[in-house]
Amino acid sequence: MLIKLALHRLAPHRSAVSLTVLLQVAQTGALLWLPALNAVIIDEGVVRGDTGVIVRVGGQMLALTLVQVLCALGALHFGARTALAVGRDLREDVFAHVQRLSVHQVARFGTPSLVNRTTNDVLNVQTLLLTVLTLLVTAPLMCAGGVIMAFGQDVPLSSVLLLLVPVLAVQAALVLRRLRPLVRSLQELVDDVTRTLREQITGVRVVRAFVRDAYEQRRFARSNDNLTDIATRVGRMTTLLLPLGATTVNLFGVAVVWLSAPRIEDGSMRIGALTALITYLTLILTSVMTVTGLFMVLPRGEVSAERIADVLGTEPEIGPPARAAARPSRPCRVEWRGVELRYPGAEVPVLSALALTAEPGAVTAVIGPTGSGKTTLLGLVPRLFDVTAGTVRVGGQDVRDLDPAVLTRTVGMVPQKAYLFSGTVASNLRYGRPDASDDDLWRALEVAQARDFVARMPGRLRAPITQGGGNVSGGQRQRLAIARTLVAAPDVYLFDDAFSALDQSTEAALRAALAEETADATVVMVAQRVSSVRGADRIVVLDDGRVVGTGSHEELCESSPTYRAIVRSQSPSGVVA
Repeated sequence: MLIKLALHRLAPHRSAVSLTVLLQVAQTGALLWLPALNAVIIDEGVVRGDTGVIVRVGGQMLALTLVQVLCALGALHFGARTALAVGRDLREDVFAHVQRLSVHQVARFGTPSLVNRTTNDVLNVQTLLLTVLTLLVTAPLMCAGGVIMAFGQDVPLSSVLLLLVPVLAVQAALVLRRLRPLVRSLQELVDDVTRTLREQITGVRVVRAFVRDAYEQRRFARSNDNLTDIATRVGRMTTLLLPLGATTVNLFGVAVVWLSAPRIEDGSMRIGALTALITYLTLILTSVMTVTGLFMVLPRGEVSAERIADVLGTEPEIGPPARAAARPSRPCRVEWRGVELRYPGAEVPVLSALALTAEPGAVTAVIGPTGSGKTTLLGLVPRLFDVTAGTVRVGGQDVRDLDPAVLTRTVGMVPQKAYLFSGTVASNLRYGRPDASDDDLWRALEVAQARDFVARMPGRLRAPITQGGGNVSGGQRQRLAIARTLVAAPDVYLFDDAFSALDQSTEAALRAALAEETADATVVMVAQRVSSVRGADRIVVLDDGRVVGTGSHEELCESSPTYRAIVRSQSPSGVVA
C-alpha cells in the first residue's frame, strides 16, 4: 500500500525526483572517490616526500568535496520540496474526501481518528518520503560502491567487507520485523489519547457538574500510559540498531587491521590502502546507519499509508448524480414519498412508509416524542442521509438527481446544535453567500433578533467569534445561525429545534419577523415545545418514524392521542388546551 501510494503521489513530480536521484548519484560518487585520492597522497606523497603530489591530489580532493557538498545540498533541496508538496496534496485530498463522506461514514472512522489521519499520518508519510528521496539512493550506492572501491585497494582484505553487508542486513531485518506491529499499535493508541482528550475538553462542563475530574484524569492517564509504554518499546527497538551496527562494524574493523598488520610489515600492502579500507568501512557503516534511519520511519510510514488509504478508498455513500437534473421549479414544494430510512446494521428503520408534503408559503411544523425521527426527516432534504426506499423531492426533482451545489443553494438548514466557525460575525454570516453586503447582514440580524447584541459587540460585524461560537451564549449562537441561513436566502428553510435556547418573548418576535421574511418560501420546522408549533399552518406528529397525525393545533388536540399526550406533558395543569 505504501509503494502504491508513493508512486501515485510522486508521479506529478517526476522531474524533481529524477533530478534528486542524479544529484545523489553524483555526490555519492564524489564521496567514494575521496578515500582513493587520500591513499594516493599517503603512498605517493607522504611516504615518498613528494610535495607536488600532495598539492595536486589535495586540490582534486578539495574540488571533489565542493562538488559533493553542492550535490548533497541540491538533492536535499529538491527532495524536501517534493516531499512537502506530496504532504500538502495528500492533506488536501484527505480533507476533501472526508467532506464527501456521509455522516455515518465519518462516525465509523471517528473524528479523532480522521484528525490524526489528516495531520499525524500524513506527516509520517511525508517524513518517510523525505527520508527516501534524500537517502534511499545514497545509502545503497555508498554501501555497494564502498565494497567495490575497497576491492580496488586490496582484494584479499576486501572479502571481509562482503561478509559485513549481509550481517548488517540480517540485523536490520530482525529489528524491523518486530517493530512494525508495535508501530501499528502506537498509531491506534494516538487515536485513543486524542479521543479521550477531545471528550474531556468538549464535555468539561459535564465532568465538573458531576465532580468526575479525578475519574477523567485516571482515564486519560490509562490511555497516556499505554501510549507511553508502546512508544518506549518502539524507541528501544529503533535505537537498538545504531549500537548493534556500530559494534558489528568496529569488530570487522579490528579484523581488517589485524589481518593487514603482517602484510604491511612484509611490504605486500601499503599504508594508504589500509587507510582507504578503514575509510570505506566507515562509509559502509554510515550507509547502514542511513538505512537504519529509514527503518525507523518506514514502519510508521507503512501503517500511516494504510490508514490514509482506508479513508481515500472509502466510497462516499452519498455522491453527486451521474447526470444532474434541471434546477427545481419555484416555488419549491418539499415531498417525502413512501420514505424509509434504515441505518447500516439497524434492525428496524428510523423512518418507514412516510408520506408528507410541505407547501410553499406555509409553515409545516413537525413534533413528536424523542427518537421519533424528526431530525432525520429534515436531514433527508439536504442529503445528510439518503433514503433506503422512497424518494425525497424538492421542486419536483429527486434530491439524489440534483447537483449538490444547486441543492445547497435551494435548501437552507439551521441544525439542532448551532455551530459557528472561528472568524468574525461577518465571516460566519457570509458562509453561505460570500458576496452578501453589510446591509444584507444587518437585515438578517434584525430578522433573527440579533442586531442589538451584535451592535454592542466590539467591532460589530468584525467582532471575533471563537471556534464553535464559544464566546457567545447559546441563544446568541442560535440567532446567529438563523441569520446565517437568512443571508443565503434559500427557497426552502429547515429549522431543527432552532429556537430551543430562546426565551418565549424573543422567540415570538423572531417568528413574527421570520413569517414576513419567508412568506414565499417553504418552511419546515421541528420543535419539542408545543408553544413553538401551535401557530404553524400545519402540524405533523411523528411517532416511531411514522406520521400519526396532521392538522392544526385544535384539530390534533381532538384527533391525535400522541399530540394530546405531548400537550398534557407540557401543560402546568396537565390540561389539554
